[in-house]
This record gives sequence, structure tokens and C-alpha cells, in this order.
Amino acid sequence: MPSFFERLRADSIAVWQDYICHEFVNRLSDGSLPEEAFRTYLAQDYLFLIQFSRAHALAVYKAGNLSDMHEGLAGLKAIMDTEMDLHVGLCAGWGLSKSDLEALPEASQTIAYTRFVLETGLRGDLLDLQVALAPCILGYAEIGRLNEEAQPQGPTSSAYRNWLDEYSGKAYQSVAQAFSDWMDRTAERYLTEARYPSLLKTFSQASTLETDFWQMGLNAAQ
Repeated sequence: MPSFFERLRADSIAVWQDYICHEFVNRLSDGSLPEEAFRTYLAQDYLFLIQFSRAHALAVYKAGNLSDMHEGLAGLKAIMDTEMDLHVGLCAGWGLSKSDLEALPEASQTIAYTRFVLETGLRGDLLDLQVALAPCILGYAEIGRLNEEAQPQGPTSSAYRNWLDEYSGKAYQSVAQAFSDWMDRTAERYLTEARYPSLLKTFSQASTLETDFWQMGLNAAQ
């Protein structure tokens, strides 16, 4: 039986493919992505993760039981203790410190997706919030798997391979699988067929906002 995420993915496959197979991702995997595009993306993604940390904290608040609270906390720690460190380490290679990153203004695309997620979670329940988060968490895992064997070429190949290694690696893949399993358990409690179209709309909107985030990086290099 497919997971709840797999159902959402299948029912919005065109939008999903636009996201996970975006030109930004394809060029990152072969090394042809301009350095400026990646640097812009990486700096904004650091700011993005700050807001995503708040979204996971909101998941703890929205949790219906202690088990759900632990799941939300695990996601929060994965972002703050691991994923953000990757961004800091890569940006340090370009002379950008942690304080430099935190001082940057948020791009409109960063604001659009992160506030969409937070607003969705604030007005809805835990399942609404999980569905809004899913394209980021599970999309990056899929991109990692699709590009596990990629061999970027060129002067930025090491940075690009480090990024791909983070999301194709066992640690992140385990985080993503745990999130998908958690969403399944939440759907068992909260999902109804009457509600599904609204959740699918949220998932599709979030996926489109992720695509816009990739495009932001590309636009910075034009």
C-alpha cells in the first residue's frame, strides 16, 4: 500500500517533477550550475531553515500526544544540529560567516514558502502542517537518491558533491523516512476523503513554492 506521501506525489506528479527535476538541480548535479546561483540559494536556504525550525517547533505544539511531540522535536534537532551546519560549512568556503548569513535579508521566495508553511500550520492541525512541510523534507530526499551517483565537474564540484552527499546519505534518508512514517500515522487519525482535496492543494502549492526557490538561485546568476 502506498504511503500518504506517495499518494500526494502521484496526484500532483507534473508539479512534483517540475520541482525535483528543475534546471537548478540538474545543473548542480553535473557541475554546470553557476557558483553565484548556488551561493545565493545556499545563503537563502540557511534563512529558510531558521523558519523551518519554527515550523517544527509548531509541530511540537500541534502534537496530539507525547509520541508526536518527540517526532517534532527530532525534526527540529535534525535541522538545527545537522542541516544548518552543512550550510555554514559550505558558505565559510566563500568567506561568509554564520553571523553574515543571519544578517542577510530574506528573499521574497524565502518568505513565500516559509510563511506559507507556518500559516498553514497555524490555521490547521498537525496533518496540515506535515503536508506543507513534506515537499521540502521528502523532495530533498528524493533528489538525493536520484543524484546519488552524480559526478559534478568544474571548480565548484566539491561543494556540489558535498551538498548531494548530505541529502543522499543514510542520516538524511532516515530522517525523511521517519517523517513519511509519521505523516502516515497522523493521516490514520485525521485524514478523511472529504478533506483530501484540500491537503492535495496544500502539497501542490508547497511544491510550486519549492520550484520558485530553485528559480531564485538561477535568477541570481543571470
